[in-house]
Amino acid sequence: MDKRYDVTGLGELLIDMTQNAVSEQGNALYEANPGGAPCNVLAILKKLGHRVAFIGKVGDDIFGHELKDVLDELGIESKGLITDSEARTTLAFVKTFEDGDRDFSFYRNPGADMLLKRDEIDTSMLKDTRIFHFGTLSMTHPDVREATLYAVDEAKKAGALISFDPNLREPLWDSLENAKKQVENGLDKCDILKISDNEIQWLTGEDDFIRGIDKIYEKYAIRLITLSMGKSGSMAFYKKDTSKTEYITAFAEPFLREDTIETTGAGDTFGGCILHHVLEKGLDDLKEEDLKEMLVFANAAASIITTRRGALRVMPERSEIEELIK
Repeated sequence: MDKRYDVTGLGELLIDMTQNAVSEQGNALYEANPGGAPCNVLAILKKLGHRVAFIGKVGDDIFGHELKDVLDELGIESKGLITDSEARTTLAFVKTFEDGDRDFSFYRNPGADMLLKRDEIDTSMLKDTRIFHFGTLSMTHPDVREATLYAVDEAKKAGALISFDPNLREPLWDSLENAKKQVENGLDKCDILKISDNEIQWLTGEDDFIRGIDKIYEKYAIRLITLSMGKSGSMAFYKKDTSKTEYITAFAEPFLREDTIETTGAGDTFGGCILHHVLEKGLDDLKEEDLKEMLVFANAAASIITTRRGALRVMPERSEIEELIK
């Protein structure tokens, strides 16, 4: 049966305040870029021709209204977006260092995205989607955590594949022990996992990525794991049968660029391209060459987004990605 949406995402929709210049007085100048990991994923999927929808909450304020307009402008279904008059839209100030590393300061105490409740979830959207995607920023506090896990279960019951990106942001958690518990919650429910190099080291305690992947596979029945490693490229691990120990793997080199300005949204762009590949090829009989093709495409798209400020509004076209690969 055909579903109305290819991917429905749930989580944070916020403003990334990204430093992009210095004033004549020497003060930092910040640009208000629409963002939020789940919506970044949806934005690249929409650019690639997929039908996407979002579930979340913003404040009844200037930024909340702007974000609703951006979703409508991009063609991301926004009927699952709730406006809250009691809290402000979350802001994330992003500082990028010379080595490309980033530091985040979140204005979210509380932010509207934290206040999404279970009874505000439009379950019709969950029953009408091929893939449901979420992360852990919607699992940092009890109410929104309950809403998120309820949405996961409803989507899973309706036959959707579950996609999960931990997207660890340490300052938002009361403890890293709680963060690890919620990441494990996500691993227990997902079919597709996108994880970064620093996250897998933190989660498994293994500096060797393969040993870290093996630890995850020992505990969780995940079909496809993709590992983003920044300037070191990316890897994919796929199990045709989760009851067996064997998996196939692939690696792809990064597309390093001299015109990179910041990496905000690169991981989300990568993850969205992985879901694009799953939507086109399925998840039942992937070969090593399929994994390689998937990674090359995702690496190229992520490389392009590092040359632009923000992500949500400036995702690359398919033609740009294919030209870079050539």
